[in-house]
Amino acid sequence: MTELHFSQNPGRWERHLLRKKDNPLFPEPEQTISRESLEEAQRLDHEELTVFITQFRKLILEAVELQPNAESGQVLGIKERLDKSYEQSAGLADDQQETREAILKLQETIMAAVRKGAGADSSALRELAQEEQARAVHFQLLEYPLVADLLAPDSPVGAEELAPTLLTAPKEEFEAALTLFDDDQLVLLRRDAEALLKGFAEIPEEIRQRVSAINPG
Repeated sequence: MTELHFSQNPGRWERHLLRKKDNPLFPEPEQTISRESLEEAQRLDHEELTVFITQFRKLILEAVELQPNAESGQVLGIKERLDKSYEQSAGLADDQQETREAILKLQETIMAAVRKGAGADSSALRELAQEEQARAVHFQLLEYPLVADLLAPDSPVGAEELAPTLLTAPKEEFEAALTLFDDDQLVLLRRDAEALLKGFAEIPEEIRQRVSAINPG
């Protein structure tokens, strides 16, 4: 049997491959990881990391060279790209802690400039405070790899894989991921989960509780 070499810090594609490994809620052919499928997942993860590093270096340069009198549109544009970079970095291969710390420092510099631009406008300052609080909550959710993977523009988790992925995720990841869905999506997700489990004679109590937790409102 060919020995498989898994990554110490896998990216989102390899991570999702591992979720399917020996997982009875996924189709049987997907429960076994082949050398080819692992290498392809690692290739995709490496490709995403390489593109990210190139784009992030350009973004850092733009942020560092930002002039004190820069237009608000330019400042806000960089801030938005930093937010997206943080979100993307949360799902990348390898240890990205230093990258995320660098983004947070740059964001604080940008936010200081935005607050300065708001001056004594209490309404604008209040909105900024609310925005920062919401960002902090969002970034906390990104500590869960499944959340980062679900939010990726090209998420490896397909729509038909949401139910088996969530039902077998670690408890804290499951609870965090549920917050990403609105009521209509939760209705569909529960329907899919119930349909998925109809094919099983015995269902663990923990899985039953997960299905019950997928409840809108």
